[in-house]
Amino acid sequence: MKLTIKVVHQQLPLQNIFRIARGAKTQADVIVVSITDGKNTGWAEAVPYARYQESVENVSQQIRSLTEQGISSENISDYIAALPSGAARNVLDCAWWDLQAKQQQTSVAKLLKLAAAKPCITAQTLSIDTPEAMAKAVTKLNNPPLVKVKLDNQDIIKKMTAIQQAAPNSEFIVDANEGWTIDDLRQCCQQLKALNVVLIEQPLPAGQDQDLINFSSPVPLCADESCHTRAELEYLKDRYQVVNIKLDKTGGLTEAVLLAQAAKEQGFKLMLGCMVGSSLAMAPAALLVNDAKFVDLDGPLLISDDRQHGFEFEQGVMQPLSEVLWGGSKTFLAATSITD
Repeated sequence: MKLTIKVVHQQLPLQNIFRIARGAKTQADVIVVSITDGKNTGWAEAVPYARYQESVENVSQQIRSLTEQGISSENISDYIAALPSGAARNVLDCAWWDLQAKQQQTSVAKLLKLAAAKPCITAQTLSIDTPEAMAKAVTKLNNPPLVKVKLDNQDIIKKMTAIQQAAPNSEFIVDANEGWTIDDLRQCCQQLKALNVVLIEQPLPAGQDQDLINFSSPVPLCADESCHTRAELEYLKDRYQVVNIKLDKTGGLTEAVLLAQAAKEQGFKLMLGCMVGSSLAMAPAALLVNDAKFVDLDGPLLISDDRQHGFEFEQGVMQPLSEVLWGGSKTFLAATSITD
């Protein structure tokens, strides 16, 4: 059965400037793909990431190149699997899963034999700012159970102290985005534990984290940029205790499921993460929340206008996916009329 693929670039304005150790942005540039068989349509969203040499242009070209190769229901899985892990493979893989659910009048969760997702606590993210501004920002979140704090290596303890004092009942994930040295980590990790920090994410640059081998951190360490697919798990042993699974890194839900299974078998705890995008980007990953120790799927809270039937959040608790948006048997009309 012949398939038609459509790809568009959408710009999603953010509610506030979003700053991490690598820079700042005011909008999320996302790729939305629909795949149709003439009767049913599946769709998905991905976020090209410059850290991995991705752009809207080159990701779009990867996808469009497939449309020139006579894609059908019989061969699309092979074409998707041949792509490198990243945003292009992610958006195609997830749109294909959505289409299969509609073709078979079932859900993606059932196709993958996954248990129904339960409500879960998701981290809410603070971007880098002054200690005073970050304390003010966490106060506005009204006693969130879990907060993800973006920090470079400037005033680490000063900022975390201000944040913790403003939200004394919260737990915190600190995300350095590869911006620290081993000395930064040594000097602050014990104090961070005392400030209710329960996880430190990617303190050192990927590929330059050998100093973590057998480093005894009082706070568990999580691999983000160092972990894309199952291929990295052997490397991560003795460096990290947790792996952050993001579909834009794994190249879609197919590999994410396999990575989650393999990581658990090898003794890692799981974190589910995201790039900044809408509920459509979060939807496939949210099928895996039951197995995750930490969930960080608050992308929809960072953008100004989420998609219809998006995730509902209340006091830091994320409700299960609405299959009207993605992953169910009903066709959501927006999937057939996506526009720039």
